[in-house]
Amino acid sequence: MPGIYLGAILFSLVGMGLIDWKYSLALRVAPVRTTIAVLVGTAFFLAWDVVGIVTGVFVKGESPLFVGVMLAPHLPLEEVFFLLFLSYLAVVMFAVFERRATARERVPS
Repeated sequence: MPGIYLGAILFSLVGMGLIDWKYSLALRVAPVRTTIAVLVGTAFFLAWDVVGIVTGVFVKGESPLFVGVMLAPHLPLEEVFFLLFLSYLAVVMFAVFERRATARERVPS
């Protein structure tokens, strides 16, 4: 079924956004900084993918779950959304661990 993989990524991205919003982890606290960090991370990993594609390390496997839109040879549309999700997840998890570390510092030993 075409689009299932992209749908799963988008579903996960929305879920991460809702968790972020509910607990005020990243986007609500610092929207510009969060957006820049996610976009820079996504651009970095896209460049990484391009290098891997050019050197022949990365190749696109065939799957009926892909939408079928190719942005470049061996670079499906889903890859951009996956990298966006990965970068956003990293920023949110950093905020979670930062908040936990701050909370531990406040608790007297």
